[in-house]
Amino acid sequence: MTHLFDPLTLRSVTVRNRVWISPMCQYAVERRDGVPTAWHAVHLGQFALGGAGAVIVEATAVSPEGRISPRDTGIWNDQQAAAWAPITAFLSAHGATPGIQLAHAGRKASTRAPWGEGAGSGSVPAAEGGWETLAPSAVAFEGYAVPREMTLTDIAGVARDFASAARRAVDAGFELLEIHAAHGYLLHQFLSPLSNLRRDSFGGSLENRARLLLTVIREVRTRVGEVPILVRFSATDWTEGGLSVEDIATVAGLAVEAGADFYDISSGGLIPGARIPVGPGYQVPLAAHIGAEVSVPVGAVGLITTAEQAQEIVASGDADVVLIGREALRNPHFALEAATTLGRSEGLIPGPYERAYGH
Repeated sequence: MTHLFDPLTLRSVTVRNRVWISPMCQYAVERRDGVPTAWHAVHLGQFALGGAGAVIVEATAVSPEGRISPRDTGIWNDQQAAAWAPITAFLSAHGATPGIQLAHAGRKASTRAPWGEGAGSGSVPAAEGGWETLAPSAVAFEGYAVPREMTLTDIAGVARDFASAARRAVDAGFELLEIHAAHGYLLHQFLSPLSNLRRDSFGGSLENRARLLLTVIREVRTRVGEVPILVRFSATDWTEGGLSVEDIATVAGLAVEAGADFYDISSGGLIPGARIPVGPGYQVPLAAHIGAEVSVPVGAVGLITTAEQAQEIVASGDADVVLIGREALRNPHFALEAATTLGRSEGLIPGPYERAYGH
């Protein structure tokens, strides 16, 4: 039986356990230059001290126009990479494998952050520092500005941006690279027939709609050698005529051939108001379905809140990893407390914290 605190190896990287921190946007770059700050160092570092196996950094833009909001982190230049380096060093020094989610928001870019100066909803106008957004087709996300349909030159440029950002991330000390193809952002927009109305080689059939994602994976692989590549998928759009879990299982199989090593399975985000049956572990069956169809490990995310629940997901084989999001915000030491509950905390408790655990 696989245990939650067994290690997992992807290519040459071994992660100490199967409790990983899901990427969570912080919208905390007040200078709007994409450079991570002291907030990010403390926010992420606490999860390493709290026993997580891997800590995956929030959606980090591969280009300025790829940011969800002006307050997002980036990794499109060397200044940003240099600021990430001490953060990855701290995570590694305390046993957590540092990962980063590489992202382009597409039609959901240039939006107001949910908190901080200028907070609100909808698109940021140019007069306030916003920018023109890009998408496979000129179809707006409800309440946002209409994007410009991408040219073939734009599409090739995005693939290069992902590859360059991936190389920069590896040089900054990241050991896992997650390509964001979920939650209604650019690569998901290409995958879904609800947002991709193109009639060229990047539209129409599922294989054509997957072409950009597969190109990104291949180009990233050529730039990073044997570093593990993860992909986050929305396994369903929860909307009639949208992507189904069977569609994503097909794309996932193609992505393995392109060089992907692991799938992080979420859902939704493309269409506002989709009816999602939210409940404890509600996305686990999606991960289990895709895991049964592909030859690489998968992770499950979404309302996983207890040690026993997390252990059951891994022990049953429904997923190889659990990714913890909001529960980790409430309790950054979720992994360590779960290990204590399950009797697997040996070697996981930081020395300065041992007194709190009776050692």
